[in-house]
Amino acid sequence: MQLKLNVKSEPRDLAKLGRKKRKDIQAQYKEVLSKVAQVGVNIILDRTAQGKGYKGGRFEKYTAKYAQERAKAGRSKAPNLNFTGKMLGSMTTVSSPTKAFIFLRGEEARKASGNNKKRPFFGFSRRENKRLAKAFERFLVVE
Repeated sequence: MQLKLNVKSEPRDLAKLGRKKRKDIQAQYKEVLSKVAQVGVNIILDRTAQGKGYKGGRFEKYTAKYAQERAKAGRSKAPNLNFTGKMLGSMTTVSSPTKAFIFLRGEEARKASGNNKKRPFFGFSRRENKRLAKAFERFLVVE
């Protein structure tokens, strides 16, 4: 399961800068996109811990049986998709000079895919996308 970051930013017109300056800025893209992807992971983790999905609103309640099972294990009955921490902990990022992805590894990806159908957590709202774009602009060093 993977999520491609589509960061829309309105940076300066690079064509107006000198060739060397343009290359210096473009050389930062991979590192900057990596940092932005990590911001994305943090957004997902924080929102999910609050029991909210990226489409807005709270997650659908757990079934009574599963809520009882969670309570016996000392876990919250409120849906936050965190029982052992393995699924959300398996989120990782990869980036290139042109794009970045957030994905889940192995068996946890299958589990996340099932959870995402009932409680959409793996994505970004418009507001969160704007936050990612601002992070991109903040991390990019243009002097």
